[in-house]
Amino acid sequence: MTPEDAGLSPAGLDRVDAAVQRQIDDGVIAGAVTLVARHGEVVRTTVLGRDRRFPRKPLRTDTIFRIFSMTKPVTGLAMSILADRGLWKPADAIAEHLPELQDLRVVTGFADRGRPVLADPVHPPTMLELLTHTAGFAYGWDKADPMTRLYRAERPFRATSLDDFVARVSRLPLAYQPGTSWRYSLSMDLQGAIIERLSGQSLPDFFREHIFEPLGMTDTAFHTPPEKRRRRAALHFTGGPVRLLPIRNPLYRDSATPPAAAMGGMGLVSTIGDYAKFAQLLLNRGEWHGRRIVSEEALAAQMSNQLPESLLERGFHAGHMDLRPGFGYGYDGAVFHDPALAGAPVGRGTYQWDGAAGTWFWVDPEHDLLYVGMIQLLSYAAPPLQKITQALIAEALLDR
Repeated sequence: MTPEDAGLSPAGLDRVDAAVQRQIDDGVIAGAVTLVARHGEVVRTTVLGRDRRFPRKPLRTDTIFRIFSMTKPVTGLAMSILADRGLWKPADAIAEHLPELQDLRVVTGFADRGRPVLADPVHPPTMLELLTHTAGFAYGWDKADPMTRLYRAERPFRATSLDDFVARVSRLPLAYQPGTSWRYSLSMDLQGAIIERLSGQSLPDFFREHIFEPLGMTDTAFHTPPEKRRRRAALHFTGGPVRLLPIRNPLYRDSATPPAAAMGGMGLVSTIGDYAKFAQLLLNRGEWHGRRIVSEEALAAQMSNQLPESLLERGFHAGHMDLRPGFGYGYDGAVFHDPALAGAPVGRGTYQWDGAAGTWFWVDPEHDLLYVGMIQLLSYAAPPLQKITQALIAEALLDR
């Protein structure tokens, strides 16, 4: 499909590519692969820069990227599939599916030597709260957060299985009363354990059988097999005077085989074409080439804001995501339910997320459009490429 046939300006798409190229020219990122599709057809796939500068290695359309937290919307889809089977409901207590979490308590403060002061939860955290980061869990990565010391003692991400992960989390208190705040957390990793228990399959097997194989996502998995290793992109780090230093993955070990503890919140690798298929399924309202993968109703719940505006008025942040009135959170991803109120140049219902290494995507149902971007940069100063490209794609629309 030509850009004009898709209602997109070729010159406007050139400006999107030029904005990404400037980040490469300025030495901010090494390279990028991007894709825009509309009305079910890929309009443009662009390869810019290189995988690494020294030694030189080109990026390709089949380069495999670590997508980190862009695993989360895939976990959301898996949960939606299980919702179709009647295996869970939003009002369920999490402990109905993870009994180890039956006796969770809530931190109300810290006493001498950092000892937590605990209270009972006003109500048991629910599945709805788990899927929306409002159950009370944290990540334990913020050095300034007193909760971090507790998380470091249990080391949940050192778990050898998801059952072990749940056991470690069960010994941690909640950071706040369920439903009273929003906090980026290991909630999606707990969902991975729920998926395993409800389905009777490992998380990698469930994803493969019910999502990746039906969609033809042949390069997406929790591991990179040896025969594909050369296609995996180099991961770069930028911090202080260090710029674009190729590094090993510091968050978890890049695996050559399916990991014993695959996490629902991170860990997938994918290609631009594979993830675009996932994004297209979201735009297709759950159908793929005549086959229904998930119901419209379950997917609509995933892609609808589930947070009250009274909560969004407080403002919450996760990386480049700034939740606020009009820009809320569905299941395992953010959604613009009122773009005008949020001041965003996207259509109503736009659902999106990004990853720690700078990957990003969004699907815009109102304009029947999707965009996926892949880079590999770990940096607190990473450019807000999602916001940059969203604004330019909006300018490129001829039939807005």
